[in-house]
Amino acid sequence: MTIAVGDKIPESTLMQMTGDGPAPVSTADLFAGKKVVLFAVPGAFTPTCSAQHLPGYIENADALSAKGADSIVCMAVNDVFVMDAWGKAQGADDKVSMVADGNGDFTSALGLELDGSGFGLGQRSQRFSLIAEDGVVTHLNLEEGGGGFKNSAAEVALDQL
Repeated sequence: MTIAVGDKIPESTLMQMTGDGPAPVSTADLFAGKKVVLFAVPGAFTPTCSAQHLPGYIENADALSAKGADSIVCMAVNDVFVMDAWGKAQGADDKVSMVADGNGDFTSALGLELDGSGFGLGQRSQRFSLIAEDGVVTHLNLEEGGGGFKNSAAEVALDQL
C-alpha cells in the first residue's frame, strides 16, 4: 500500500556518507522534530535525475529553507558510494543530503517501488517528493506512471511549504 498524506514515515535505516565513511541513518533521525523535503529518483547519474531533478533542489535549497524546510533529502535505490559521488558531482554539498536505500527496504515500506528490470535497473524507487513534519506526511507528489518529471520538482515543493 502506498504511503499517503497523514501517514507516519515508516521506520527504516538508510545509509549516508560521513567524514568517517558510510554510516546508517534512521528515518526517525531524519524526520523527527523537523520539516523535511524528501525526493526520490529512480537512479543516480541517470538523465532526468542528473539534468533536472537533483539540480532543481540544489538551486532552490535556500528558498526551500527560507520557507521552513529544515532539511532537503535526496534518496535513490543505489549504494551509498554512488549517492556520495553523485552528490559531489552535482555540487549538492551541504544543500541536499544524499541518502542511499541500497536494498530498497524504505522504498518498499513506502509502497513506491518501480520495476526497472526491463531497462536493466532492477527494483528502484518511483520518482516522487514528499514533505513531512515531525515524521508525518503533509504532501505527497507522485509522478504519473512513476517515470515523468513534473509533480516532484523542487518548484512544486516550494509552493507547498
